[in-house]
Amino acid sequence: MQNLGFPKFPRAVLYKCLCGGHRSRGMKSILRVFSYLRRYPVMALVQLFCAVGMTLAVFVFPNATGHVIDKVIPDPSRHHEFLFWTLVALAGFLLKDGLNALRIFVNNTFEQKVIFDIRSDLYNKIQKLPLVWFDGKRTGDIMTRVVEDVTNMERVLIDGIEQGLVAALQVLGIGIFLFILNPAVAAWATLPVPLLAVGAWIYSTKGRDRYRNQRDAASDLNALLHDNISGVRQIKAYAAEGAEHERFNQFSDQLRVTTLRMMKWWALYSPGMSFLRMVGYVLVLGFGGAAVMKGELSIGDFTKFLLFLALFYEPIDRLNSLNQMLLSGRAAADRVFEILDSEDEPHAVGGKELPAEIKGHVRFENVSFSYQDQPTLRGVTLEAEPGRTIALVGSTGAGKSTVLSLLARFYEIDSGRITIDGMSIGELSKASLRGRMAYVTQEPFLFNGTVRENLLLAKRNASESEMWAALKAAHAEGFVSTLPRQLDTHVGERGVKLSGGEKQRLSIARALLKDAPILLLDEATASVDSETERLIQDALDHLMANRTAFVIAHRLSTIRNADHIYVLEAGEVIEQGTHETLLAKGGKYAELCRKSFLAAEQAGE
Repeated sequence: MQNLGFPKFPRAVLYKCLCGGHRSRGMKSILRVFSYLRRYPVMALVQLFCAVGMTLAVFVFPNATGHVIDKVIPDPSRHHEFLFWTLVALAGFLLKDGLNALRIFVNNTFEQKVIFDIRSDLYNKIQKLPLVWFDGKRTGDIMTRVVEDVTNMERVLIDGIEQGLVAALQVLGIGIFLFILNPAVAAWATLPVPLLAVGAWIYSTKGRDRYRNQRDAASDLNALLHDNISGVRQIKAYAAEGAEHERFNQFSDQLRVTTLRMMKWWALYSPGMSFLRMVGYVLVLGFGGAAVMKGELSIGDFTKFLLFLALFYEPIDRLNSLNQMLLSGRAAADRVFEILDSEDEPHAVGGKELPAEIKGHVRFENVSFSYQDQPTLRGVTLEAEPGRTIALVGSTGAGKSTVLSLLARFYEIDSGRITIDGMSIGELSKASLRGRMAYVTQEPFLFNGTVRENLLLAKRNASESEMWAALKAAHAEGFVSTLPRQLDTHVGERGVKLSGGEKQRLSIARALLKDAPILLLDEATASVDSETERLIQDALDHLMANRTAFVIAHRLSTIRNADHIYVLEAGEVIEQGTHETLLAKGGKYAELCRKSFLAAEQAGE
């Protein structure tokens, strides 16, 4: 009976539970989660010490019980030993639970450190991903992966170590002891183990997609909820509450369906595995009882066998329960590592550094760019000499904002070359490149914090006097000084507590505070009224002095004083020159001034 190879069974059970028989992506995800444990070797050793100690401690009570039944109780001369063996049994439980308390404490600290590391690595990775990656992702889905999926990975660490290691050692140790105690009865007792391993394998191999679908459905629901909360004003404005509620219910129902599909399999798996374990008890009762009646096994050893059998199958039960948790954790890990395996934007880390002082001479040399296989710029060549203001004009979709995005390297060009002071920006560190630029977008974005916190984004060590100076230059000093807590007033999510013009003036003040040598102004005055626009334009004129500035604007007053104007159409530069020379040519620029949105301002000049 010894060559049944029992010691191999527990390892097989553990492997099937952890891996589900998949040696590819699922196994890799689990191993990658556990690879984080190498950062804390001392805690890992303490865990191993506790697990081994607890495994040894479980042997005390059954052996003490068997000894009392076989040796102490039948012999009156040894009854005085009864208290001693009772205390030995108690000491065994005390040692086991004491080590368990230490293990739980260490494991919780261990696990939280690792989860912190994973979440930190994930956020750090997200910061390095190119904008085109974000263009194809939903914010709610990303948030789900960072918060919920990383938390679900925690199950792999808590249960994989806390339950898996202890259970595996206990199964292995007790299994060997049972065969030493009585090989024949042990063989019958462990007969269900291969069936348990096969059941775990079937459940795991069939369950991976079910758990992945459930995580995806939860992510879809979170993404929809994020969009609807962010767009609640639009939903109310269009009286779309009923339609959006119906759409929410559709996504919620999909989560219900995928979760129920998962639970139905568990409803079959868990009782089935429990039945197989009970078969082991029945086999021991039958064949062990027969051995006692034949005199091949003492009552004490039979009692010891039954006690050890409970300790043998209890951790197998935990391993089977662990299987479900690990499948969920593995599905979450797959989604997290999908982000961690995404390709960084070029030079997110590393690359050449721009000098501390630059002239700001910018050149586009035959630059072409396609966004998702859709040509956006075609052979664009333009130049901004140091301290000059360049205006970009054209119809909607002409590629004006794309020029600024490529200069800031939010996207990578397909061909051509962009240089700053003769240095190709494709070779530059993005932190160095963007550190020399101030960018004001058409839609101002303010973080859900205070005025001060939003300004400090541009210059972390800015003094209060510098912030007020920037606010004054952006003509934002007046309204900020009337806020309840002035610089420490919370602006709300996306600056919801401020008007559009106030938000834009704060974003301009932020750019002014950065004091960068290159300015990118994408419709920076579009959200303000005419009077405020004139005030801000005065501030921008002062700011742009001796700095290289790229300006996109529809208002004639914003661009007429530019040193050079480039007119774009369908991603190509079709005209260039000063305001007067372009008007004299009577081309596209003149047409825009005469017929389009420029005409109203031209008439008012």
